Amino acid sequence: MNTPAKAQYPRVLTIAGSDSGGGAGIQADLKTMAALGCYGMTAIAALTAQNTMGVQAIQAVPAAFLKAQLQSVLDDIGVDAVKIGMLHSPEVVEVVAWAIDHYRLQQVVLDPVMVATSGDRLIAEETVSLLVTELFPRVQIITPNLDEAGLLLGKSLNDQAALHSAARDLKAMGASSVLLKGGHLPGDDLMDLLLLADGSTHAMSSKRIASRNVHGTGCTLSSAIACHLALGRDLQASVVQSRAYIVGAIAAGAGVTTGHGHGPLNHGYAPQVTHIKHG
Repeated sequence: MNTPAKAQYPRVLTIAGSDSGGGAGIQADLKTMAALGCYGMTAIAALTAQNTMGVQAIQAVPAAFLKAQLQSVLDDIGVDAVKIGMLHSPEVVEVVAWAIDHYRLQQVVLDPVMVATSGDRLIAEETVSLLVTELFPRVQIITPNLDEAGLLLGKSLNDQAALHSAARDLKAMGASSVLLKGGHLPGDDLMDLLLLADGSTHAMSSKRIASRNVHGTGCTLSSAIACHLALGRDLQASVVQSRAYIVGAIAAGAGVTTGHGHGPLNHGYAPQVTHIKHG
């Protein structure tokens, strides 16, 4: 008797902080996953009181409770790809490292969130070194912006020429692949640099879109990469398609007013039909 094929959604888990304003963090991740046709799940690592103006307060989630969330999701539903965002404390980083090893998670995207769009610091200083030693070697790709890369490397990165050397330095710190985002540099042309595990580099450029609504861009991009990996695309194709989604989401939300500060992207500007895998 033949066993009928199982139908499943592409499953994507986000391990990150909650943004009460809905523009970044867990909320942006879930909107992205829904828009790209994936089934989103969460393990909340921290709570924030946050809006378009900034971060007013952070409440860490106990590491044991984060572990319970991860076990609940992974023991029952399973996962095809994981996005890791804001991890506020060293204990939380250690739990995430445990989960990657225990569940043998393969397609993991780490967005080393350290500073919000508003400039508010989101991570304890003692957590930074653990991110490097415990998570860089365990994930498929890291996606820092220039400010985050500068914090990790202990130096300022002020021009496009610095992207190549900085990406190589981050890879030397243990990262398999690096997507270094150059959006914080001045100028009309934005360039991101992808350094893959085989050492090849791929520069990607786009025109800057005039908009105040760029809150949660990094969260959204890393979630989109995880979605495309869950959908079966390779890493380079996942990054290219995720950049295209971000550009479209920024353009579609540029003229919308949300709050009094940095508003969100338009995550749902081109929603995809939820994918169902048979196998």
